[in-house]
Parts: sequence; structure tokens; C-alpha cells
Amino acid sequence: MPKGKITGEIKTGRVLIDGIELKPKYSLKIRNHSPTGFSWGYAGSGPAQLALAIMLEYLPPEKATLLYQDFKAEVIANIQGDFSIDIDTVIGWIFWRGEVLN
Repeated sequence: MPKGKITGEIKTGRVLIDGIELKPKYSLKIRNHSPTGFSWGYAGSGPAQLALAIMLEYLPPEKATLLYQDFKAEVIANIQGDFSIDIDTVIGWIFWRGEVLN
């Protein structure tokens, strides 16, 4: 399994995967929830965009769009403040849901 971290800074809304900024552009082409960017800590449009963007890093769009709302509800909505999540945790969640990585 991959090693690394997904980190987020609440003040700026920036999210990094292994130090590389995750941008909403690709996820907005799939589903436009929050053109103003990512957020977390509640079950709204910014967290939905972040959940989709993260799922798209590890799954093809047709699978990512089936799972991202659950990922938002179970993971993203429960994060408070600045965060750091092991990539293995995200991949474990995907496998727990019975999906295969792309």
C-alpha cells in the first residue's frame, strides 16, 4: 500500500497529497459542488468536493462518484481544523467498501 499523508490547512482550504497540492479542477468537471474550493468538518458542498477529489485520486470516475458522498459523511465531515490522514487510511476505507484501486 502507498505511504504518505493527505494534509489540510483550514485557514487556506489547501489540501496536499504527499506535499503536492490537490486542486479541485478535475473533480469540478465530474461534479460541481463547490467552485470556491474545498472544506471539511461538516456535510456541505466544500466537503463533497474534497471527498470527490480524493476518491478520484484512487478510483476511476464511475467508482469515485458512487463512493464520495459516503466518504464525505464518514470521514471528511468529521475532520476538525488542520488535518493529516494517512493515505493508507483512505485506501483501507476504499477496500473496506469492496472497491479496487484504479
